[in-house]
Amino acid sequence: MAHYKEKPTLLQRAERLHPYEMLLYLGMLSSGIVFLFLALAFLFSSRNLLVGMNQTLPVSFLVSTFLLIISGLTATSMRIAFTEENTDKLLGSLRTTVILGFMFTSLQIVGWYELKVKGIVFAGIPSGSFLYVLSGIHIFHLLGAMVFGLILYFQLRKSRKDEIQKLLIITNPFEKMRVRLFTFYWHFMDGIWLILFLLFALSF
Repeated sequence: MAHYKEKPTLLQRAERLHPYEMLLYLGMLSSGIVFLFLALAFLFSSRNLLVGMNQTLPVSFLVSTFLLIISGLTATSMRIAFTEENTDKLLGSLRTTVILGFMFTSLQIVGWYELKVKGIVFAGIPSGSFLYVLSGIHIFHLLGAMVFGLILYFQLRKSRKDEIQKLLIITNPFEKMRVRLFTFYWHFMDGIWLILFLLFALSF
């Protein structure tokens, strides 16, 4: 008679996670809750006043959204490169992802200036204030990912010069986990911003 293994419970799967994974998932959960409540607050903060101002969404927000979507593709390319043991491709994708992240951040700040020019200031109507708060908190979370990405990049770049060290990193489950967690978190932040951008776009 065939024996079937019982599927591990959610608690058992959580116990098997690396501490870094557990911290990241808990952080993402708490961040998701914060964004959810702030987004709900934005929805109920007289968004019709934004429409009444007869203004349009900042162009910088639109361009930065496009760049963040591209960065999601380069982040995916990172995981593929690691699987293929292609260090050069991995470094290139990681570098591009982080650069696009910095460009996104810069354009978000330009977007704040555009909002101010349009008469939507931080201390103005509540819905306008939430535009600054939501995009600002998103930038703060993304900056953490970019700092981690830079650390990962220089560590991988340093190991590339030594073939033995390079082999150890490529075959190391811990390094694989770090790359996976980085890309997973990056896609999470991509998804958060796309939802926020959609809310912003529907409010103008």
